[in-house]
Amino acid sequence: MMDEPEKASGDDNAMDRGEESEEERDVEEGESEVANVMGFGGFGKKARTFDLQAIFEQTRRTAMERSRHVLAEREQEQEERRDLPVTSPTRVQVQPKQPRDSAQAKDRVDDGESDDDDDDDDDDDIDNENNRETIEDRIPASHEITLQHGNKTVFGLSLDPAGARIVTGGADCSVSFWDFAGMDSSLQPFRSVQPMENHQIRDLAYSPTGDVILVVSGSAQAKVVDRDGFPVMECMKGDQYLSDMTNTKGHTAMLNAGCWNPKAKEQFLTCSNDGTLRLWDVNRPGRCLSVYKGRSSQGRRAAPTACVFERSAAMFASACMDGSIQLWDPRIKVHPKLLCRSAHLPGGHTTSLCFSYDGNCLASRGGDDTLKTWDVRSFGQPVAVTSDLPNLYHSTDVCFSPDDKLLLTGTSAKRGGEVDGRLLFLDRQTLSVAYTIDTAVGVASCLWHPKVNQLLAGTTTGQVRLFYSPELSQRGAKLCVVKPTRRAKVDQGVTQDYIITPHALPLFREPRQKSTHKQLEKARLDPVRSRKPEPPVAGHGRGGRVGMHGGTLASYIVKNIALDKSDDSNAREAILRHASDAKANPYWVAPAYKHTQPNPIFAEEEEEEEESDEPQWKRQKV
Repeated sequence: MMDEPEKASGDDNAMDRGEESEEERDVEEGESEVANVMGFGGFGKKARTFDLQAIFEQTRRTAMERSRHVLAEREQEQEERRDLPVTSPTRVQVQPKQPRDSAQAKDRVDDGESDDDDDDDDDDDIDNENNRETIEDRIPASHEITLQHGNKTVFGLSLDPAGARIVTGGADCSVSFWDFAGMDSSLQPFRSVQPMENHQIRDLAYSPTGDVILVVSGSAQAKVVDRDGFPVMECMKGDQYLSDMTNTKGHTAMLNAGCWNPKAKEQFLTCSNDGTLRLWDVNRPGRCLSVYKGRSSQGRRAAPTACVFERSAAMFASACMDGSIQLWDPRIKVHPKLLCRSAHLPGGHTTSLCFSYDGNCLASRGGDDTLKTWDVRSFGQPVAVTSDLPNLYHSTDVCFSPDDKLLLTGTSAKRGGEVDGRLLFLDRQTLSVAYTIDTAVGVASCLWHPKVNQLLAGTTTGQVRLFYSPELSQRGAKLCVVKPTRRAKVDQGVTQDYIITPHALPLFREPRQKSTHKQLEKARLDPVRSRKPEPPVAGHGRGGRVGMHGGTLASYIVKNIALDKSDDSNAREAILRHASDAKANPYWVAPAYKHTQPNPIFAEEEEEEEESDEPQWKRQKV
């Protein structure tokens, strides 16, 4: 059956090759005629030609042969399986297997139920049990450390994208910076600052690049600081006397939350009680880029309490005090893209919103003690709802696990010890509690970092509890828990190594090293190194310092100048007082010419002429 088509195809190929050979001959004859006319032997080396049709035909035949070979091997394997006896697969069972009655087994075979189907059901049950066990195994909570932020509630938590540093802030108005690589087992922060003075820290967020931190406090101005806590930018404050918030440069009321744009590293979003969400640029602190105003069903101002960007930055979500959740397109400022008015109870403080990593699910943590998940593609009704989750703080977070299968949130502890604070891990599809960690105190904020795979929980006692697993977690807390605590500096220790050279010359011999305590004693005796105050000067003074004449310059002047009894009002008499002393002991003129000049000869004095009656001008000049 297969030979006839092959022969036909072979004849066709032969005809095609014959036609191609005739065409090649015509081309060669034409080329030879042109070469003779132009006066040279040929056009050089002839280009190689390929018969594409023949190549395709050869490839098709090779594929058909391989297909026949594979089919023959499969048929042979199936025949071998039919010849072998049927045996049930080996499996591990928790309970001992009960013996079966042969008659019951025969009836099952007659009814069409084989042992293989039963084995498959048992395997499915075992797999389900293993899956239930692995939920706890993939939660990194086997080990725990505690970071002491202060004595008040921790509202803000953030880990940089690399998972190397933690920043915490809370009701004590301070922000603490923790570095895993530079921290030892004492777990002390390397810096603590108050960026907003006396305002509580309500939210903290590292930028997508991790170089700056957004600080949202109880004031109307958000602030951006660098990794070490030094200020980089501060937002403008708006005019509170204007009714239209679009015309103001910034917020006019207390801030509630803030987040960064995951695609534009310079932009961040803030929401305030003035009913607006504002988009800012770090390089342009003078005015916000865009203003988005939340409205209630009656058209009134609705203050947003939480905001978050979708991970692709195509939209962002905000939760308002009227219980609504609004999804905004950053390019449209007039109205939200999607809206659900009855998401939570009106008047409740929706504390947190979080998008899943795939971008299709939105989780909301309401102040009405509920947690809901929403499908962004059909935003009318929630996908799942769970209640009875106490929430007493405005910063209680909800976040997705790195594998997008679990949700993490915290609960508050009620007074009287009726309900303790907990960390809850809920299934994303049904919101059923899969795992619980009892914290005994209220949890005001929480975080699950995807890169280092570690959990953080800010409590009402000022502690930050960090959970990790040596097998599942990466770096982070694993770097600092193994470092011993640094010892305090000991004064009696030798400062540096001392090399003893007994045969060296005194000029090159090193002085014997002394302990730090001996060096401090020697430095104490040195007045310059110890900065010893100079004693009072006795007498008339020295080195430009005034003596003990009352201790001041004024007293010295009064005693030595103002109380001088000599009268220098007549200058001639003051000079003539020293004439006899100068004549007896010449010092300035006579000693200079004593050896080089002869004795001086002075003119003799003539007797005075008698006085005449002639006037002075008539007298003859001599």
